[in-house]
Amino acid sequence: MTMTLEQVAAAMVAPGKGILAADESSGTIKKRFDSIGAENTEQNRRDYREMLFRSTDAMKSCVSGVILFDETLRQKAKDGTPLAQIITAAGALPGIKVDAGTKALPFHPGEVVTEGLDGLRDRIKEYAALGAKFAKWRAVIDIGDGIPSYGCISTNAQALARYAALCVEGGIVPIVEPEVLMDGAHDIDRCAEVTEWVLKEVYMQLYYQRVPLEQTVLKPNMIVAGKKSAKQAGRDEVAEKTVRVLKRCVPVAVPGIAFLSGGQSDEDATAHLSMMNALGPLPWKLTFSYGRALQAAALKAWGGKPENVAAGQRAFTHRARMNGLASTGQWQPSLEKAA
Repeated sequence: MTMTLEQVAAAMVAPGKGILAADESSGTIKKRFDSIGAENTEQNRRDYREMLFRSTDAMKSCVSGVILFDETLRQKAKDGTPLAQIITAAGALPGIKVDAGTKALPFHPGEVVTEGLDGLRDRIKEYAALGAKFAKWRAVIDIGDGIPSYGCISTNAQALARYAALCVEGGIVPIVEPEVLMDGAHDIDRCAEVTEWVLKEVYMQLYYQRVPLEQTVLKPNMIVAGKKSAKQAGRDEVAEKTVRVLKRCVPVAVPGIAFLSGGQSDEDATAHLSMMNALGPLPWKLTFSYGRALQAAALKAWGGKPENVAAGQRAFTHRARMNGLASTGQWQPSLEKAA
């Protein structure tokens, strides 16, 4: 039975589950591997990801889908099984990152635009044939002196909308990811102001491209202060302000919102999500689409050594469980200590 795009989108944000972002580019995974002293080879990348995808408990009960990098969607596990098949066998959906990364935006110093629209229609066709059920495209908006500009926001929103339209046309669900970075020295209110502007523009462009919102999932940042800000907001404030901005911007037709962690600590990312869900009832499902916040502990426990696979899987399963609980508002700090 083929799932409709509405059914796929609903499955991606199913209660108690969230999305594992394992779509690190070769450069990003190299940085992660450098931190544990592992060599960035194709085999190591495969072994690491196979370890995550074979964490059966976590995959079956807490993970709804996995965002893959092009190489990973084509890779086979040690025993010859395609990695995408391992994900599907666990009851999760394989997805694919389709953007080509960011480039400097001409005449907009300090700002970038995401590229990758050229040839995207054909790539989507190929990815769907390889088993991908959804895709991801990330736009990056930085906050700084005099930025973001409207030029940067509108260009990125338009690219996101065109990508989303091509996905739906090609039979896969688009994850729409406009990320307002938390790298600056701005406070939480500035983050709220910029995120509201970005989301309003994104939904306007999706409307102009006639994208059916019921067949999409939003992947936004949470409303947090910049890392360099002297004034960091408490968890309650982050949850309350994030929900407020979403209510102002995200149409009820959107089935779910899967947050990025964006550099928050593992536990903060979990706590913020749980506290938002506890503010319910909300018009959309709120869940996670974490990369580093799901993987950091597992990567460290694995350390690039085959004998540590079980330890890596335990660490991954713990974080997946915590976030699964957070997606229904049931996480408690005491559960971290129990582990």
